This record gives sequence, structure tokens and C-alpha cells, in this order.
Amino acid sequence: MPKVMVAFPKGKHKVLTMSYDDGKKADRKLVEIFNYYGIKGSFHLNSGLLGSEDRISEQELVNLYKGHEVSAHTVSHPTIGRSPKEQIVEEVMEDRKTLEAIVDYTVRGLSYPNGSFNRMIKDILPHLGIEYARTVNSTGTFLIPDDFLEWNPTCHHNQDVLKFAEEFASLNKQQYLYMMYVWGHSYEFDNDQNWDVIEEFCQYIGNRDDIWYATNMEIIDYLKACQNLKFSANSQFVYNPSAQSVWLNVDNRMVEIKGGSQMNLSLLSHS
Repeated sequence: MPKVMVAFPKGKHKVLTMSYDDGKKADRKLVEIFNYYGIKGSFHLNSGLLGSEDRISEQELVNLYKGHEVSAHTVSHPTIGRSPKEQIVEEVMEDRKTLEAIVDYTVRGLSYPNGSFNRMIKDILPHLGIEYARTVNSTGTFLIPDDFLEWNPTCHHNQDVLKFAEEFASLNKQQYLYMMYVWGHSYEFDNDQNWDVIEEFCQYIGNRDDIWYATNMEIIDYLKACQNLKFSANSQFVYNPSAQSVWLNVDNRMVEIKGGSQMNLSLLSHS
């Protein structure tokens, strides 16, 4: 029986993702930095607040976040852990509807406004089309979560992010999958006058050949495609029913299982 392990795209074993809330105008500079260093982020927006005060307008939204992910953050940013379920449903669904009408793709992620959530909210979200939800509870680790509706990030950008980046860059054990997840608010760089923190971080960790740079939703979609692989009982062959490719480590050999295709793994293990 061949020894099979899931890998990230192109056979990589590390993924970096960024997550920023509220859609303030400081996102302009942050996106510019991300784009320059080949880093991807998910931007969680309140559709009811677009264009107000110092927030990104609806007209600017599509071009600004092109190549990144626009995600939900509720319509008006309430503390939903204190809200009745009827308001939770409306806040999430109306946020999705408005954002989807603007970006023209399904919005399936969320960051909890004010970091507020509970078990009832987590139970409701899948029925509202939400497949992941980010907390504000940093773990200080690079582990892949087993509950994406309580997706705890590695760290906030003010929590020794460069130290974490150096540790993440040094990880080289191919038998594990690692994820670094950084969160925050772009306006904090203005408030704290520390744009150098994120620029230094991105310069250090960006454009590396051994890291997959992905949005939150791209990670979810890829891992679900991995889970949907159909292996024979003896792992001699595998069928990929998904549209996207999945990469596997088969007896220390990286192989791409293209969407809609079947591959004989036993031939690979003996070749």
C-alpha cells in the first residue's frame, strides 16, 4: 500500500494567510504592500458602513480587493453574542447579499464582529452559507484548525509578528502541514504609527518558493477538495471529483491529481 499524505498546491507544506477587518481606507496601503510582496489577504467588511467616515466605498471595493477575498463581517458590526438569532440571521445574510452583488462571487466567510460568538452562532452559520469564521483568539501556533467556524489565528500583527515569521520560515519538516495566520485592522498602523512592522514582515516572508500564499477561502476550498478525494480501499488509486487540482505526497513523490481525474498510485510507488 502506497504511503499517501496531502500536500498544499505545488507540493508545498506551508501556507500564509492574512485577515483584516472593517474596510477602512488604510486598506489601500495595506493591499499595496501585500500585492508587492505576493501576499494574499481576506478583508472582512460591514456592508452597511461602506463609504461612511473613513471606510472604503462600494465603488472602490472591487478594484481595491482584486486578487484577495472580500468576506462578511455583518452589516452593522454588532456584538452578536448578545443579539437574538433573528438579528444574527439578518446581519449575516444581508451582509452577504450586498457584498455579493458588488463583487459578483459568493461570500462564504466571516470574521466575528468584536470577536463575539457562541455555540448557537456557530450552529447557525452553516445554514447561512458561512463556511469559516475567524475569532480574535491568537494561538501562537501554526496548526491547521479542526473547527473552521472557530478559526483562531496565529497572532495579531502587534504580537511579535516578525518573530513568528522567522519561526515559520524555518519550518522544514515535510511530514507536517503548517499555517501562519495574521489578523488585525489596517487603521491600527496609522494609529500606532508602525507601518514599518507590516512592511518588514511582508518583505521578509513574501515571495518565497516554499510558501503557498492564499486567502482564507482558498484554504477552505482546497482542504475540502482534499477531503473529497475518493481513495480505493487499498489506496491503490484515487479519484478527484472536485474542479480543482489536489497535490499528494505518494511515497515521497509529489503528484498532482487534476480535477475530475483518477490516478493509479500503485504505479507511482513502484516507478
